Amino acid sequence: MTAAIVALVAMLALIVVEVPIAVAMALPGIAGFLWMLGWDPTAYMVAETTFSTVNSYALSVIPLFILMGNLINEADVSRELYDAAYKFVGHLKGGLAIATVIACAAFAAVCGSSLATAAAMSKVAYPSMKRYGYADGLAAGSIASAGTLGIMIPPSVAFMVYGIMTQTDIGKLFMAGVLPGLLGALLYIGAVLVAVTLRPQDGPAGERSSWRERFLALRGTATVLGLFLLVIGGMYGGVFTPTEAAGIGAVGAFVIALARRKLSWRRLFAILADTAATTTMLFFVLVGALIFSKFITIAGFTQALTGWFTGLEIGPLGLILIICALYLVLGCFLESMSMILLTLPIIFPIVSAAGFDPVWFGVIMITLIEVALITPPVGMNVYMMHTLLPHIPMKTIFAGVGTFVAADVVRIILLIAFPAIATFLPSLM
Repeated sequence: MTAAIVALVAMLALIVVEVPIAVAMALPGIAGFLWMLGWDPTAYMVAETTFSTVNSYALSVIPLFILMGNLINEADVSRELYDAAYKFVGHLKGGLAIATVIACAAFAAVCGSSLATAAAMSKVAYPSMKRYGYADGLAAGSIASAGTLGIMIPPSVAFMVYGIMTQTDIGKLFMAGVLPGLLGALLYIGAVLVAVTLRPQDGPAGERSSWRERFLALRGTATVLGLFLLVIGGMYGGVFTPTEAAGIGAVGAFVIALARRKLSWRRLFAILADTAATTTMLFFVLVGALIFSKFITIAGFTQALTGWFTGLEIGPLGLILIICALYLVLGCFLESMSMILLTLPIIFPIVSAAGFDPVWFGVIMITLIEVALITPPVGMNVYMMHTLLPHIPMKTIFAGVGTFVAADVVRIILLIAFPAIATFLPSLM
């Protein structure tokens, strides 16, 4: 137990001095194994963990879905998704921000990354909003917040990592994210309406489009919708596994990018290199997290913490509220993947012992991480927006996401009160 606490402190200290998170987790775990078991068992454990992780068939879903997202991003479908949404709601007060939320939700369905979703939409949504005189806070805040839907609406890299670390069915996790993702989009639209009701000048109405223009705009989204239905519908119907769905999705995205004449040999090589680099980084971090997880389990920390929580007699609701509060605090200091990898080895055994559905808890956790992406001082989506739009001060963007954070809190409350929002679709698979 003492060794595990020392390892936790050492890991946090390494993170504070900006040691890469994979190294910050792996080093204390390896040192702890050396101290407890010696060289030979430690060397075997590190080698076995690394080999089994990299050689896992289940993990091949990660690079394939990352490749799918990169190809879709290259195909520039974000512009067509935004244009279609704008044609339907752009004439409303705050309509361009509402169109941004809808387009982000649609783009998330074939992307899987919050940062990529926000980055893609910033190129098409922000210029339109500025042309109509939108306030910087609402414009940048709506893009940063709606971009978080990228890790909730399947396919989602965050759900993949959660499923692998907790041995939870990834297909069911994907399906569990559909309704909460749509609920999040509706609540974000509500947040926009609240914002423009309080300050009408922040979100002027755009031009009204004819029904003919609206239906013509929808035609451009048919390929993306078809790809989403093929991938998610195939998994839901049991036609193919998540790994097979990832392969089909990557091929479909390649065909879409090729048909739109967006691919050259140079761009294809760059996309493949970026996919390989991102996958390598994720695998490296995952190996470090698994080594650390194994050590604190062997050291008895997880069992002791589970026993302590059980002894509190606070009930399931009290436990989940404590966990939610913990994640909301951690989200102010850690980025999303760090939160998943650092906390799951400690939190998930407690959740399992309390009898919570791992699929439902996965949705709760990813929702909490979505909030972390837009809360100060380490909201990664906000930082990314500031990088893309350096003329907008950070404080303006953080102020702009305030109503969206409130919407996320409402979503968390609804998911706790009505678990079926997350579990209904997986139960039908």
